[in-house]
Amino acid sequence: MTELKLGAKVPAFSTHDQAGNKVSLSDFKGKTVVLYFYPKDDTPGCTAEACSFRDEFAAFRKKGALVLGISPDSSESHAKFAGKFSLPFTLLADVGHRIAESYGVWVEKSMYGKKYMGVERSTFVIDGEGKLKAVYRKVKPAEHVAELLADL
Repeated sequence: MTELKLGAKVPAFSTHDQAGNKVSLSDFKGKTVVLYFYPKDDTPGCTAEACSFRDEFAAFRKKGALVLGISPDSSESHAKFAGKFSLPFTLLADVGHRIAESYGVWVEKSMYGKKYMGVERSTFVIDGEGKLKAVYRKVKPAEHVAELLADL
């Protein structure tokens, strides 16, 4: 598992957003990026987290931070999810979980005694130079956004 260090450059990536547009981390040079990894569109915890980011979207903008959500779901799935819950931020498709692996959040999980690989709900704050400013691992969807805003 990759362990990213505070102050170090984060892994660069290119993928597609919910509209099918190509998006690269380098597109956001000079801006603070809140990159949050979540397991799956339209599931209870992920919906709660996304709606918290939506509800506080103006506060993130006021602090000069861009919010990007990312999961292994497709652009089409993201488009439905964003539309259903009026999400005002970009959702990135990590089909094949290559980006999650490079950030060290593709991990072994366990549910009802069954082990499987999946995304560990995590958030990375990346500064305008592409360096890791803060990391939050195993976040709780209900409390995470308020904690993040307080720290920005």
